Amino acid sequence: MVAEGEPAPDFTLTSDTGESVTLSHLRGNPVVIYFYPRDDTPGCTTQARGIRDAYADFERAGAVVLGISPDSVAKHVKFKEKYDLPFTLLADPEHEVAERYGTWGEKRYMGKTYWGVSRTTFLIAADGTVAKVMHDVKPDTHADDVLAALAVA
Repeated sequence: MVAEGEPAPDFTLTSDTGESVTLSHLRGNPVVIYFYPRDDTPGCTTQARGIRDAYADFERAGAVVLGISPDSVAKHVKFKEKYDLPFTLLADPEHEVAERYGTWGEKRYMGKTYWGVSRTTFLIAADGTVAKVMHDVKPDTHADDVLAALAVA
């Protein structure tokens, strides 16, 4: 798992608009990278809608918000349109970035074991270092928790 104070591992992923987004190209602004399991599921929808509803506060903080899941670009497009999400969703179908950040692993749900993404958020400082790591975030309070972390970063 990437730790606070370390340089954020660079990556390039395809966005919901089909464009490539490279983390290092965003230096100069704080970046919120939130890993989530899947588009259009109850928890992930709650989390995304919370960020959407507080998006003006993220903009005031100068933050770029990137949501990353193993879903395809096509699924991201549908999810983004359905909930009018104003931030970028990135496709990581081979979970390479999730693995690099330590958010891909074995999970248990309702007595079954599977591999998936843990709900983890990384606040990347303007200089490209990891300012804050938030594990097992709660979808209901995620946006407020990230905004509070941005205020002290």
